[in-house]
Amino acid sequence: MIANFGLAALWFAAALAILQMVAAGLSIRRDNPVLAGLVRPAAIVQGLLAAAAFGALIALFWRTDLSVKLVAMNSHSAKPLLYKIAGTWGNHEGSMLLWVTIMGLAGAFVALVERRLTERAMLATLGAQAFVSIGFYAFLLVASNPFERLNPAPPEGLGLNPLLQDPGLAFHPPTLYFGYVGLSIAFSFAVGALITREVSPLFARTMRPWVLGAWIFLTLGITAGSYWAYYELGWGGWWFWDPVENASLMPWLAATALLHSVSVLASRNALRAWTVMLGVVAFSMSMIGTFLVRSGILTSVHAFAVDPTRGTFILVLLAIYIGGALLLFALRAATVTEGQRFTVTSREGALVCNNVMLTATLGIVLIGTLYPLLAEAMGNKVSVGPPYFNPMSAMFVLPMLVVMGVGPLLRWRRDKLVRIGRRLIAPAFFSAGGMIFMLVKGASALPALGMMVAAGLLVASLMPLSGRRLRMVTLPLWGMVLAHFGVAVALFGMAADSAFTKERLIAARIGQTTDVGPWKVELQTIMPVAGPNWTALEGALAATYQGDHTVILRTQSRSFWAPFQQTNESALHTRWNGQLYVVLGDQVEGGRWQLRLWWKPFVTLIWLGGVLIALGGLLALTGRVASDLRRLVAVNMIAYRRKRQGR
Repeated sequence: MIANFGLAALWFAAALAILQMVAAGLSIRRDNPVLAGLVRPAAIVQGLLAAAAFGALIALFWRTDLSVKLVAMNSHSAKPLLYKIAGTWGNHEGSMLLWVTIMGLAGAFVALVERRLTERAMLATLGAQAFVSIGFYAFLLVASNPFERLNPAPPEGLGLNPLLQDPGLAFHPPTLYFGYVGLSIAFSFAVGALITREVSPLFARTMRPWVLGAWIFLTLGITAGSYWAYYELGWGGWWFWDPVENASLMPWLAATALLHSVSVLASRNALRAWTVMLGVVAFSMSMIGTFLVRSGILTSVHAFAVDPTRGTFILVLLAIYIGGALLLFALRAATVTEGQRFTVTSREGALVCNNVMLTATLGIVLIGTLYPLLAEAMGNKVSVGPPYFNPMSAMFVLPMLVVMGVGPLLRWRRDKLVRIGRRLIAPAFFSAGGMIFMLVKGASALPALGMMVAAGLLVASLMPLSGRRLRMVTLPLWGMVLAHFGVAVALFGMAADSAFTKERLIAARIGQTTDVGPWKVELQTIMPVAGPNWTALEGALAATYQGDHTVILRTQSRSFWAPFQQTNESALHTRWNGQLYVVLGDQVEGGRWQLRLWWKPFVTLIWLGGVLIALGGLLALTGRVASDLRRLVAVNMIAYRRKRQGR
């Protein structure tokens, strides 16, 4: 009954998306107020129906209804409740339904509250959003039905992949999907602006909160996913340039460029073509990531292994959405005026420079991700990893960060670097100090350059606050400062981890002590333990930092039975200056146990920096929304007074 309700809600939502698109298109073409009046209600009800369908799927997983194929393939009656619920989106069909639900609710929210654009532009935007939604509804209903039934129902489910049985599953995928869907809204605004030829500061101010919100969620999702992989996989790394990791990084790079471009258009009426094009590119990267993860062409620890038919379906959607948007841009490019002019040495010039470098970095990541797939399709096996990605991306990222430190100090429209020369002395001094320190410590070139830029940016990011009364600083300015400071903190952690990590791989007996960096680690005991749906051998280790007090770390080698799989659970001990990371392996001859140990100085700054970046975005979003609300109230008050005076 619940499954039938969910499927029916999904069909009705798809039908309303078609109604929304057709009514929007006809009302724009024929200026029909009756059809125009259907668009917003259709968007709102469509979002509610999509949410109802997803709620039904959650209920099926909660109850472990094994008559539903998706539940039988991805759940188990003995699974903890948290993973029953989070398992709803821990699979292909459920995650796509979550995507569609967020998209539907976002479109409903736009239809419900957005009143700034002209009615014609809003109809075009909602029509474009419906057009995008229809493709995903078709994908679910035709190729990936989440409510497909089994008859007879199996006696027990196969269970969830043990690597996904972690609290990270409850946070990481939804935050990424919120980011992807926010970019779909930005895409719809860009398409709507092209259709109506209304690429203006008002359009940018309307789109900016959605871009900023998407960027915040992408930042949090990537940060959480990085830490989840770091402690769950037991490989000791925080980024592997895995194709699926790149699939989330590429939309973030495009969204970062779009965020800066849309802010310039909203505030200074410049970069109109840049803004529209980046709105299309950002969503394109989301679609390419979706294709990579769900096409079956990747082998990854976090790719969905699905049949190529679904990948073909997504590839067709990608061609329709992005190809159509690019064609529309080509046809309307002549109508997108240049906007206000500015010199190279201005804040706009710095933002354009950074956008170019972000776009170049995006191209490097895209080529490095797709090239092995194309080579394999031609019969050649090629591996592209850190030796390519690290230096190639650093060629653009490090200069971009230097410009990011200088740009906020420049004036709008026109300025001279001589004017801010004195303010750059302190960042330059710290940059030189960072480089000298790394060279004295014997660090290689790339970490040394990273530390040099990080040290200078830590100071430069705070410079926009100098000479100001802090109580008078606006939230968007605080947000920019905090986000740039977070970038410097994260880069500091990356450079320190790359340069100073110490690693030991040993086979230890009970009572044996080994050194790793400043730590002495003793293997004390190996004991069997049991969890809700797993058993494990747990190693207890006593770790002492430079003769200080001793801490006990517990690392496990787990065996799950639903489904059967073995995993390693790392043990972490965090200090202010780094993390001790321990993984227990298999038993080897002589009663010894494999141990892998790392001392990773300042590695936690990487994720602290990610959180600070997202927090900076949240402050900026709060300030922008508050400003828009004040402006809206003021406009309504003026209209009300004029109306009363007219009486």
